[in-house]
Amino acid sequence: MKIMIVDDEVIIRTGLEKVIKWGDLGLTLLPLASSAEEVLERIEEERPDILMTDIRMSGKTGLELSEEVKEIFPNLEIIILTGYDDFMYTQQAIRQQVSDYLLKTSRPEDIIRTVLKAKQRVEERRVTQSKDHMKNREDRYRLLKRYIIDGEQLQQEVGILFEKNSSTLEQCHQGWQIIVISAEGWGQSASEQELLLFGVDNMVADLLPCISFVYKDNVIVAISMGKLESEKQMRRVIFEKITRLLKCQLTVVAGQQIDYPSQWHESYLTAVTAKSYQSLLEQNQWEYEDIKHRKGGTTVCSYEEEMELSLQLLEDDPIALKLWVQSYINHLLDDPEVTPQSLESAIQSVVIAAHRWIDRVLSAIGRKGSQEVSLPSLQYKLDRNPNDTLFQHLHMIMKLYHHYYAEGKTAHIQKAIVYIEEQIGKDLRLQQVAEFVHLHPNHLSEIFKKETGMKFVDYVTGKKVGRAAEILATSPAKVSEVANRVGYEDVKYFGQIFKKYTGLTPSEYRDRTRKDL
Repeated sequence: MKIMIVDDEVIIRTGLEKVIKWGDLGLTLLPLASSAEEVLERIEEERPDILMTDIRMSGKTGLELSEEVKEIFPNLEIIILTGYDDFMYTQQAIRQQVSDYLLKTSRPEDIIRTVLKAKQRVEERRVTQSKDHMKNREDRYRLLKRYIIDGEQLQQEVGILFEKNSSTLEQCHQGWQIIVISAEGWGQSASEQELLLFGVDNMVADLLPCISFVYKDNVIVAISMGKLESEKQMRRVIFEKITRLLKCQLTVVAGQQIDYPSQWHESYLTAVTAKSYQSLLEQNQWEYEDIKHRKGGTTVCSYEEEMELSLQLLEDDPIALKLWVQSYINHLLDDPEVTPQSLESAIQSVVIAAHRWIDRVLSAIGRKGSQEVSLPSLQYKLDRNPNDTLFQHLHMIMKLYHHYYAEGKTAHIQKAIVYIEEQIGKDLRLQQVAEFVHLHPNHLSEIFKKETGMKFVDYVTGKKVGRAAEILATSPAKVSEVANRVGYEDVKYFGQIFKKYTGLTPSEYRDRTRKDL
């Protein structure tokens, strides 16, 4: 496909010649023209597909040139170059069916996008005008999807797959690899994404020994391979070149190497597996070989991590919660064995822990079963940014408690009660709890007794004995272990306290509860 540039300012036309690598866009840049008259002399012989012209030139203007060449070549794509003061002319250009316009101060990436749009229109028009070509293209896409995506066996019509690069067919014996490429950076709209993928697909087909097609939101590439490691390195350089030229971000993931096109589907499946690691890896190019050895990392939030999370949720500090989430996720990602499945399970376990926390909290403050708003769903699906997704989920639960259940005059006492429940296995003192709820110890002691009807120390001791009784009745743990789990290092002292509150020693209590079962 050919492009011609005309401008009577030498600095503009030579600048456009040098700032864009036209060949990498699949375009042949014809010799630069300095006037509309020169274009009219050359156009019938050189037949460009795209014409980029200054709107105001000495002699004929760009608009006059556009009007004349459109009579000769009605399908010619014309891009007008304008200055800020040329808006009236630009409106006229649009009425004259000029394809697009660019400010002379446009950035290279804006020029590339505009030219790629014009190129896409030319190719689509060619397809529309040629039924045979259109059928060939549709057949090619259908076959590629069947063989690579759906896994059907390769048949005799394989030749149609190589219409863009016939020399690739001759290299089949060297081996193959399926590559999945995603791209972003040109905007969120469907049209912007479509144009970007079109540009990537075109450049890949022009620069590599491959066949390629756009499937959903990816460019799927079947690349013919040699045996030299330097070829892989050259491939990486080419993908980096495409990234720089199109001013976008590429994620390039290769499946396992295969010997024959009949194995394309196997390589594609491994590429999809490797691409699922996108949220786990920092690089933008990797292969199935880089991750296939991984067996999976931690899948369960530990007891210590759950207790840390409980304190974070109780504090009502979104920044501290975000830092905790970041630390937790980073710890998972640092594991060289982590997989998307193990990461998802570990994150899901945190979500479950948060739900357990809100259940315990509501029970401790006497609000169990009176939820005023529904809890967010337990289901968690790994995405590209697990930090943000997990934080948002936990933050919803934090707000649920603090905005709906921990309000009013009793908020400090409720927070203290929940803290006691969560830290029951530690040596809880008034000073420690007062610091947590940001009250003076004397003030906390006073309002605690007023709201609960109990002295602080009696309330804590009662809770510890109650928890110990639950453990004794439901587990075979030794009395010393039970004492330790509710914050007593001295087993003898624990036994005295337990008997004072229940009238029985821990052993007697266990024996009686078992007889009652």
